[in-house]
Amino acid sequence: MPTDGSAASAALLPARWFDGRQSQPRRVLVALHPGRRGPALHLHALDRPSEAPRVWPHAAVGWPEAWSARHAQRRVTLDLGDDGSIEIDDVQAWHAAYAAAGGRIGVAQRLQTRWTLLLAGVLVAAVALTLFYRYGTPWAAAQMARFVPLEWEVAIAQRVMQQFDDGMLRPSKLPADRQAALRERFATLVAAQPAALQRYRHYQPRLVLEFRSGMPPNAFALPGGTIVMTDALVDMATRRGLGDDAVVGVLAHEIGHVVHRHGMRILVEQGVLNIGLGMALGDVSGVVATGSTLLTGLAYSRQHEREADCHALALLRHTALPTAPMAQLLRAMAQEPHIGRRAERTTGRPAEHAASQPQPAPAPKPAQARTPSTWETWLSTHPETLERADMLERGHAPHCQR
Repeated sequence: MPTDGSAASAALLPARWFDGRQSQPRRVLVALHPGRRGPALHLHALDRPSEAPRVWPHAAVGWPEAWSARHAQRRVTLDLGDDGSIEIDDVQAWHAAYAAAGGRIGVAQRLQTRWTLLLAGVLVAAVALTLFYRYGTPWAAAQMARFVPLEWEVAIAQRVMQQFDDGMLRPSKLPADRQAALRERFATLVAAQPAALQRYRHYQPRLVLEFRSGMPPNAFALPGGTIVMTDALVDMATRRGLGDDAVVGVLAHEIGHVVHRHGMRILVEQGVLNIGLGMALGDVSGVVATGSTLLTGLAYSRQHEREADCHALALLRHTALPTAPMAQLLRAMAQEPHIGRRAERTTGRPAEHAASQPQPAPAPKPAQARTPSTWETWLSTHPETLERADMLERGHAPHCQR
């Protein structure tokens, strides 16, 4: 029996030591002593009582799982790595000695033995992931976008346009003088943009307006400054008698997407989410994807649309242009999302030609804006079109800085 002072200060527990060198286990006494990072294991071999005890620091031992009074273990096993393992039959005495030596049950083991803690941990993790997705990822993307070179954005935009032109888009059928007139209004709007509306300092993309057909009324902005407007959108504004002020309002909105770098922020957000999911699921093989592929399949978020709307309001106010025509055009798009394509299909002529001979049309029923519930508002990532139209018609919104 060991008689050193250190052993006398801790309980000695009978155990079996499978050292991997003998076919039979060796009878030993085990003691636990407090250490800086947790209990240290002291082993006293009964077949060699004169030898000093062998000591393993806390980090060198594979400690058993936590003890549960409802599901008591038959025995505990300590993993010593290359030195084999130790089995102890008196489970309750072992855990008492472990606690007396300063041992603490880890979070993972607490979750394994207490379902209430496990449920609480799952709920906390779900809330944290939701908040990170909703707020953390967009904030991080907005900051990281500052460091993306403009040349990268332009290269991505060129690939995206190539994909669109090879797919759903077709060359514009608007007359050359009509395109030139709209580009002149666009250039005037860009030139009048005040420096105070710049979201990122030293970010000066070359804003370019392109026209395409083959899609319903729409306009979209690509990273690097390319803005695409469909013939059907110009046609809709003409037939509704809204004039070019409505089209210019849409262009101001798309300029806001470019200035705030929303396209690149989408790519960064998706990249962060893909990497996070890959790490969580243990599979990172699918996180590498081209930016152009991501961009063609993603939509702007609620925050992005609000920022672009606020940018349009400020820019139109700065240039003394009305915001109501843009709001009316949004309502028209919500009521007849496929009017541009339908006009070309029914007349067999380009949409602008059909618009050149306007026909009296029955006035559409006014769309009734539905107030979304709290849950719909919080969970939705994209604002309703009618809600945005109301804001633009008023010329201001609570979330826009005056």
